[in-house]
Amino acid sequence: MSDSTPCPCQSGLNYDACCGPLIKGTSPAASPEALMRARYSAFARAEMPYLHDTLHPGQRSDYDEAGATTWARESDWTGLEILNVTGNPETDKSGTVEFRAHYRRNNEKLEHHELAEFRKTNGTWYFFDGKMVSPGQVRRDSPKVGRNEPCPCGSGKKYKKCCG
Repeated sequence: MSDSTPCPCQSGLNYDACCGPLIKGTSPAASPEALMRARYSAFARAEMPYLHDTLHPGQRSDYDEAGATTWARESDWTGLEILNVTGNPETDKSGTVEFRAHYRRNNEKLEHHELAEFRKTNGTWYFFDGKMVSPGQVRRDSPKVGRNEPCPCGSGKKYKKCCG
């Protein structure tokens, strides 16, 4: 059965030309990014065996299949952003993919921002571990304006009575 719907990973390809062959087991992931995209698509389509099978064998004892299944089925997966990829899939045995997975759950827009680590074992890429990425520290480009200082907009008013 052919599936010409757009791939959930938003590559611009249809499912059969993108993540479908990986999830069906007819083609291996060529890189950490390809595996990340296929894992996202597996969540979006609730293809839970693929998520288990692409988890590094040394990490499977902690896998919560019931929790992952609930999360996958109760979420409306709305998009994937690949932010950064490290490692050369041709020569390296590990690599990372920083991504944001967007989804809706209980009518609330949510985002899963993760730095995922992948490892290649016996020629096969596996998801090894992931760490949530927290928002970075905010850095000011200009000095902080005090509440009682003149407003930097030039109005002549105190900052707290103007732009503050």
